[in-house]
Amino acid sequence: MTQPTSQERAADWLSGAGLRPTRQRLALADLLVGDGKNRHVTAEGLFASAKIHGESVSLATVYNTLRAFCDVGLVQEITVDGSKSYFDTNIHDHPHFYWEDEGRLSDARAEDLVIAALPDAPEGMEIAKVDVVIRLRRA
Repeated sequence: MTQPTSQERAADWLSGAGLRPTRQRLALADLLVGDGKNRHVTAEGLFASAKIHGESVSLATVYNTLRAFCDVGLVQEITVDGSKSYFDTNIHDHPHFYWEDEGRLSDARAEDLVIAALPDAPEGMEIAKVDVVIRLRRA
């Protein structure tokens, strides 16, 4: 059996989430998951990559598309410093390293993280998710 092409992988990724495969969505999905690897991107970085690959998309379209991908669970958003967002194609719960000197996010081994307890959620609330971002800098 032959391996799916990057475009087929991207189309399957979108259709599996119930998203209509527009030209822009397909192009951005191909850049995100076409090679079958997980990645962490910023909207600006994905926009630059799209331009390098000859795709005609605006930065606003990239932002809107990433938001749509988040809304259906294709990517998760990780916010660093309250203002910089990264989008991760690995949607399973796992911690991240944030490389301060490089402005880069990467996966950390989930097996090495131990959270012994969490505080109780305030009355009427439940904990929806716990994000762990471990900041690194050169010693």
